[in-house]
Amino acid sequence: MNASSMTASPLSTLVATTFALLGILGTPSPAATTGTGTATLSARNLHALDGEWIYVEDRTDGRALEQMGPPMSAKFSMRSEDDAVVLVSGHGSGHRDVRVALDGSPTDVPGDSEGTFARYRGEWKDDVFAYETTFVRASGQEPGGLIRRAFQVSDDGGLLVRVTIGSPAKYEAVGLYRHAEDIEMPTPRRARIRNLEWLAGAWVGTKGRRSVEEHWTPAGGGAMLGVSRTISGGSMTAFEFLRIVPRDRGLVYIAQPGGGTATEFVLTELTETRAVFDNPRHDYPKRITYELSAEGQMAATIGFMKGGTPSRFEFKREDR
Repeated sequence: MNASSMTASPLSTLVATTFALLGILGTPSPAATTGTGTATLSARNLHALDGEWIYVEDRTDGRALEQMGPPMSAKFSMRSEDDAVVLVSGHGSGHRDVRVALDGSPTDVPGDSEGTFARYRGEWKDDVFAYETTFVRASGQEPGGLIRRAFQVSDDGGLLVRVTIGSPAKYEAVGLYRHAEDIEMPTPRRARIRNLEWLAGAWVGTKGRRSVEEHWTPAGGGAMLGVSRTISGGSMTAFEFLRIVPRDRGLVYIAQPGGGTATEFVLTELTETRAVFDNPRHDYPKRITYELSAEGQMAATIGFMKGGTPSRFEFKREDR
């Protein structure tokens, strides 16, 4: 069955709804309505879905600031083929490299136990790629747990993503994503390393049943070095190497969770008791904030650039 015969399918309905809600309906161009121009334009726009996409902002109507967040993973990637889109990573369910045909035929991904699977069906219509996922969580059951996602390249090269869950929809969200290289980095705040001397020391706090420590060296040699450790149930469950170094007349915060790949965050705000470091190209966190209270305690938060509910860690200075 080809895509043109699926005009009454749930996926086609999703595509039409996506057009209406994202405000992208318009008069087709001549190339989109005649001859080989249609195929050329369609193929070009399909390949525009390729690559890794990073969440930028929530576009869901009527959401309160604290409810804002990505409609799906904060980072995902896709790869287009002539007759399919491959969901490389970040599409949920723990699945990678799922090939979703564009003619509506199903792709079943086996689950952890016998007779269970996730079923994917996709469609490419009017420059929108949409797919739905249903799940069989016990052998012999009918597929359920419907999730629908639709992807539309915006006029400025971003990607609008709409997600609905359930039928009728119990959850709807729209978000804007971009390729990392298309996300503008913030202007650094001018500062010197001595401006962050208040961060130096040994800090200890708790988060639920976890103990979290951060140790920062005094400013010296143009840098501060830090290490973080999380202990739960008597065992170290996480650690991180940290640095704050000068860059472009400002400062950057460099984090290496588990000693792995380094990620840089630019200092964008600074007072005598508060420092904010941003990296909108990172999936999560995008913002790291340190703040010293009048009582000499410290709070560290991580979260998105705008909205959502940041994770907060509170510390007391440890005397040795």
